[in-house]
This record gives sequence, C-alpha cells and structure tokens, in this order.
Amino acid sequence: MQTFSSEKPIISLSSWLETAAGNYVRNWEHARLDELTADIFGFNASQFGLPQIQALRASRMPHTWLTDTNLPAPAQMDAERRIVVIEDFEDLPFASSSIDLIVLPHVLEFAKEPHQVLREVERVLIPEGQVIISGFNPYSLWGARQLAGRLTESYFLPEEGEFISPTRLKDWLKLLNMEVGDGHLGCYAPPCETEKWLHRFSFMENAGDKWWPFLGAVYVVQAIKRVKGMRLIGPAWKTQRATARQGVPATNRTSINKK
Repeated sequence: MQTFSSEKPIISLSSWLETAAGNYVRNWEHARLDELTADIFGFNASQFGLPQIQALRASRMPHTWLTDTNLPAPAQMDAERRIVVIEDFEDLPFASSSIDLIVLPHVLEFAKEPHQVLREVERVLIPEGQVIISGFNPYSLWGARQLAGRLTESYFLPEEGEFISPTRLKDWLKLLNMEVGDGHLGCYAPPCETEKWLHRFSFMENAGDKWWPFLGAVYVVQAIKRVKGMRLIGPAWKTQRATARQGVPATNRTSINKK
C-alpha cells in the first residue's frame, strides 16, 4: 500500500523486531508497558505506530486504538483492535485536550520533526494526561555497535533511526511543561544476533539494573502534562471554627406595688 507519510521509513524496524534481538527488545518493552499502562485511568488511549508492539494490551480504558500512517499487515490485524490511519504524526487529526494517554514506541527516532510530534502530542493530551515513550539508548553497547556500523556500513539496529538519549528526551519534554517521571532502562545483553547468545547473557539484566543502570539498550520514559495556573476545585468546606456560646446578661423586672 502506498504511504503518504512524511515520516522516515519504519519498515526496517518492523522487520527487525522479528529477529532474535528484536524479539528480546519487544518482550522487555511489553513487560514495562504492561506495568505502566495498567495503573493509568481515563477514557481514551492511543498507541502511535509500530503495531508489532501491543502497548495498550494491559490498559483498562474503555476506548483504545492504534494510530498509524499505514494499515498493519494482515498478520498484525486484530478484529478487536481499532485502527486510525493518518497522514503523519506531525499534524494529528484529534481535537485539543481530548486524549488521556498516548504511547510512542520508537516513533520519535524515525520522525523527520520529532519536536513537532511532541508538540502535537502535548496539544491533544488532556490536562494531567500522560505520554509514554520508548527508544534506543545511544549510550549503550548497542549504541556503540550502531556507531561502528555507520563507519563500516554493517548496522545492527535499523539504519534510518536517529536515536535520542533519555536525558535529551527529558529536556524536550520539560520545555513543553511536561513533568517527567522516573525512566526505565533494560536489555543489557551485548548486541548478539542469535537467541542462543542472548540467553547466555540473560544474567546481565539483574546485574545491569544494579551496577550500570544507564547503559541499557532500550528505555521507557513517562511524562504528565501539567497546565500552569490550573487548580483542582473541591467542595468549599468551612474551616472557621464555630464560636462558643457566650452568656448574655439579663435584667430582672421588679414589680412595684403601689399603695
């Protein structure tokens, strides 16, 4: 199918997720996204792009859907999964302040204007709405392998991606008045291409969380849209204490008998 998207090609990432390393990443992201989305409440939630990742499968919101620039492949189609096809992520066809949760799995890395995508996300989120973003960490063993691949033209990760560090992404979110929470990093195994070797280095997951938490190959960042000057309005409870009753002097009438 022809695409009208202005995004960079993400087809290579879709096929890469079918490899052993891609499956390793997908399993880790599914676990983190399930933990985060299960405790976020609201009415409307949307995942942008990459249908291979079921980012909202644990969400309890009544209205969830996939927003993408192409129809998913037949193997990825789900009769219960609603799909909205748009032209690109830089000009969203949603009303302002209309969505409670947006998940961006690796979308910013393949967007020509990632700043504009984030601005659109901030626009359509309701006040106190949340966004969850996943990406590849350039400051990791996988990032170093990808950098070496640019010199030798032997890439480990998709060639078209421009990977954004978690620190840089958090700075972008703060400029949009988004309150950034604690991030999650994982996939500490070296960039191996076979499931056998990835399994042999599985012990590095727990060790990485403890000893080198900033070197995970993949991260997930969560942020909340804050609106300045906005206050939650509750019942107008009276805080003034009731005054105690005070005695009032009274005058007794006296009767004068006239004689």
